[in-house]
Amino acid sequence: MTRAELIEKLVADYPGLTKKDLKRVVEAIFEAIMAGLENGDRVELRGFGSFEIRAREGRMGRNPRTGGIVPVAPKRHVRFRGSKQLQQTMNAARPL
Repeated sequence: MTRAELIEKLVADYPGLTKKDLKRVVEAIFEAIMAGLENGDRVELRGFGSFEIRAREGRMGRNPRTGGIVPVAPKRHVRFRGSKQLQQTMNAARPL
């Protein structure tokens, strides 16, 4: 689901609200999550999951095309961990 599809779903579910207002709400939620992560905070949405920043150390990698060794810089990445409730819902929804 894309951001636009999410907004369209909300418009269909909440006909009393305008698309413009719902777009602002979705944007505000995403901005708040990103701001929390930028500050180094853990962002938890109860019943859905949590986002946190993890650090990856630098390492030596390999260029698959040439086979040469290439240094990979240290970086931070976002880790999402689904809540127990989300995981139970996803596992009960459809068998693999």
